[in-house]
Amino acid sequence: MDSISAQWLQRLGAQVAWAYGLRVLLALGGVMAWCWGTQQLSLVVPLFLGVLACALAETDDSWRGRLQALAVTLACFALVAFSVTALVARPLWFLMALLACSFVFTLLGAVGGRYRPIASATVILALYTALSVPHGAPGDAAAGARFWQVPALLLAGAAWYGLLSLVWCVLAPLLPVRHAVAALYEELGAYLRLKASVFEPVRGVDVRQRRLALAQTNARVVAALNSAKDGLLSRMDAQAPKAPHGRLLQLLNLYFIAQDIHERASSSHYHYNEWADVLFHSDVLYRCQRVLLLQGLDCTRLGEALRQRRPLERDAARAHVQALADLRDSIAYLQRQGQSAWQRPLRSLAALARNLNTLDAQITSATQPMHSAVLGDMALFDRAPRSLADAWGRVRAQLHARSALFRHAVRLTLALAAGHAAMQLTDPQHGYWILLTTLLVCQPTYGATVSRVGQRVLGTALGLLAGWALLRLFPSLYVQALLAVAAGVLFFLTRTQRYVLATGAITLMVLLCFNQVTGEGYTLIVPRLVDTVIGSLIAAAAMFLVLPDWQGRRLGAVAAQALQAHAHYLREIMSQYATGKDDDLDYRLARRVAHGADADLSAALANMLQEPRWVRRHARVGLQLLVLSHTLLSYLSALGAHRGFVAGVAADPLVARAAHEAAGHIEQMAQALRERRVPAPDDGAAATLAQALELQADAGGASDELSLVQTQLALVCHQVAPLRDAVAQLVAPQRPDARLQPVGDGLPPSRQ
Repeated sequence: MDSISAQWLQRLGAQVAWAYGLRVLLALGGVMAWCWGTQQLSLVVPLFLGVLACALAETDDSWRGRLQALAVTLACFALVAFSVTALVARPLWFLMALLACSFVFTLLGAVGGRYRPIASATVILALYTALSVPHGAPGDAAAGARFWQVPALLLAGAAWYGLLSLVWCVLAPLLPVRHAVAALYEELGAYLRLKASVFEPVRGVDVRQRRLALAQTNARVVAALNSAKDGLLSRMDAQAPKAPHGRLLQLLNLYFIAQDIHERASSSHYHYNEWADVLFHSDVLYRCQRVLLLQGLDCTRLGEALRQRRPLERDAARAHVQALADLRDSIAYLQRQGQSAWQRPLRSLAALARNLNTLDAQITSATQPMHSAVLGDMALFDRAPRSLADAWGRVRAQLHARSALFRHAVRLTLALAAGHAAMQLTDPQHGYWILLTTLLVCQPTYGATVSRVGQRVLGTALGLLAGWALLRLFPSLYVQALLAVAAGVLFFLTRTQRYVLATGAITLMVLLCFNQVTGEGYTLIVPRLVDTVIGSLIAAAAMFLVLPDWQGRRLGAVAAQALQAHAHYLREIMSQYATGKDDDLDYRLARRVAHGADADLSAALANMLQEPRWVRRHARVGLQLLVLSHTLLSYLSALGAHRGFVAGVAADPLVARAAHEAAGHIEQMAQALRERRVPAPDDGAAATLAQALELQADAGGASDELSLVQTQLALVCHQVAPLRDAVAQLVAPQRPDARLQPVGDGLPPSRQ
């Protein structure tokens, strides 16, 4: 029995949401118990709403950062709560204050990730305040005497949750970071298993489709890397950011190892479809596939072990060691055959085998992170504002019509104005659910907004139906109080992944809480559903009519950032072939920016594909550009994975010229995208350099390291022409029904 309990607790600890849910349970349960104990059930609603608002404003941080964020949160909440309470009886003044609050706090989200949830929660609290304030006649003495009560209760609920959150942060400072690093290794495992499918030796495989899937999965890996980095950065001592110790050092080492694994996993050494044709009768590609599958499984197991606080161990049977040995034996057998047609594939396969061997060693070192401390520069780049002037500069940079954040702020503000007008026409005193629904449904992108419309209406209907049933089944207020607390916890456990269920839970909680106070929960069912439908329709209409931020309009700018980042990454890599390998901050930042820009391009295209067909005219060429961008990044990653001092690189003018020309061409295409003009016609220089590099590598005599650099640079140069064609099609005037010209995949003409 004890072992079963221990296993259950271990599984519970492996779930990152359990700590979040436990904090919410303590906060809501404590509020409900206090209200019942003091017989002041009328205070349940504002206290609950204060807890909810503070929980929505919470971000992962150290206890010092959490304390600072809590102080800012309570200050913003106090300003908004007292202002709304003073103005709610004056509809025009209330509307002006609400619109100013919405616009200003939405733009303040540009300051940084720590403050974005605070800004959003502050606007939500403004409507929570309006919902909680008793609506007496203007000038009512009783109402004046209660002026301070609702804001004080909202702040008390927020402070109560903030205190619990702060205590939890002190008691378990590294728990969120450990879960973030665990999620990173699980995403790396998924990426490696997907990468293994590229090596399937089957003719006629749609390689572009698989590369597209890799690009989309890579975006999730990048998001996991960013999350882990933010968590680590917030825990590092501000006075000694380069001297972490203990468990923090272990997690930091795991993060740096994951960065190296990611670079090696995302690398490509050749055109895998050509390997399948040339080596169709060999088992070597199956050997590569098996190694990647086993390494992916090991990364996933590492993530699970981190979550459950188990020892980090690899497969006891050491299947990965045998798989690598089998791969090397298979390559050696093919090399002994002496087939000239296999020369290039086998040279690249040998480089791939070395890369997989090093990747395997990195996974092994991840099982003993304290014995494989990362040497050299261990600094992390902090994107948080360093001063008020820096924060204001970030906000000021968004004050133009091309900014997606500015457009969203204007759209949300006008949508709330329309919602307020609808409220005045339907129910001036209790129609604030219209405004709240509009605020929560109106998202920065069309796809997210449309998805929220359906999910919000469905979730509200289900929550009201469940509330009606539970009110009839459990007329006891004690039982309803327990159900309200449970519904609040369920909302926070599901709000990021199951929005319909979360909406139903929060609707049920509100219904039960109001029934605790007034005993008239049934009367809220129909008005709440109608208000939700009206608010959702207003949000959807605003997305269409007010500065619609169609992704096709900004696709060129996002693609330009990706290409510019790739060019800078290439220059950083080549500098280390001349000076020697160094995982310093400059190199890691260039690598991270390149992968981040590629992930941004993938996200923009994913959002575009959710938009109406008549506005996504660039969808096909955008997908082609994403595949080409990610393919280029994979070739650069292979160069980066093998980087180190190679004597022949600095002395070889062809290598230096090819790297310079490739980076220059890529930067020119990025500039053309920014200026929305067709790039200059291809002069064939990159293709000529690629052929010269391939001939030089085929001639032999050079070291394996120099041949690898030549081969990879040739692959990079072959990407220039198809990239230029895709850029030209993206910026050229085009009718929605025009057919796109096919874009190459970077193969030289003889192999296409």
